[in-house]
Amino acid sequence: MSSKKFAAVVLAAGKGTRMKSNLPKAMMPVCGKPMIRHILTTLDGMNADRIVVVTAPDGQMVRDEVAPHKTCIQDKQLGTGHAVNCAKEALQGFDGKVLVVYCDHPIITAKTFEKALNKLDEGYAVVVLGFTPEDAARYGRLKMKGDELEKIVEYKDATEEERAIKLCNSGVMAFDGKVLFELLSKIKNQNASGEFYLTDAIEIARQEGLKCSVVETSAEEVAGANTQEELAKLEEYLKKRQAA
Repeated sequence: MSSKKFAAVVLAAGKGTRMKSNLPKAMMPVCGKPMIRHILTTLDGMNADRIVVVTAPDGQMVRDEVAPHKTCIQDKQLGTGHAVNCAKEALQGFDGKVLVVYCDHPIITAKTFEKALNKLDEGYAVVVLGFTPEDAARYGRLKMKGDELEKIVEYKDATEEERAIKLCNSGVMAFDGKVLFELLSKIKNQNASGEFYLTDAIEIARQEGLKCSVVETSAEEVAGANTQEELAKLEEYLKKRQAA
């Protein structure tokens, strides 16, 4: 188990429009339970000190589902960095480790989350959960130098050389809580989408002289779900794991 206390920020403001459903993404069922319920069960089992769920303004269904855990509202969808920053008030006074998780990654195990949290103890300020898919497609690439992560390059911004990198970003990140919000405050939104990307925290941390690294897991475990087809695949994988 992770040696110091930790909090988790679960990003659950997504609409789930590509699912062709009226349900918020976090509420889409996997093996009979909302996706977000699987994540909360895992985090509760790890004895998270605080869990904060970031929801959309119209996300009352999600807020009801995750109660009594704390929730906060992301008024406008201004990117992942902005979403995590919305949890600042709910995490006030907390200086342990902070795990940032997405609601559509319902099958990541406690063991994998703990690996990322424990890696922080080796002197890293940020640890990213990476994976090597069969087809790296349009995933962000993790640019390494030895055991250190230099930066996360979004596919659309990557050079040919960077696109050849096989190690990809799952989106899940663990932070030293003492520096998290300071790093977030320095993220700019000067990009094509006008959004604040959480991934920019890596380059900012390195500019501040902080170290970043990666913990790798299987592509199956970090599979997300944006479509009904992907949701069915997640369910299939989870059933297989439960039967093992």
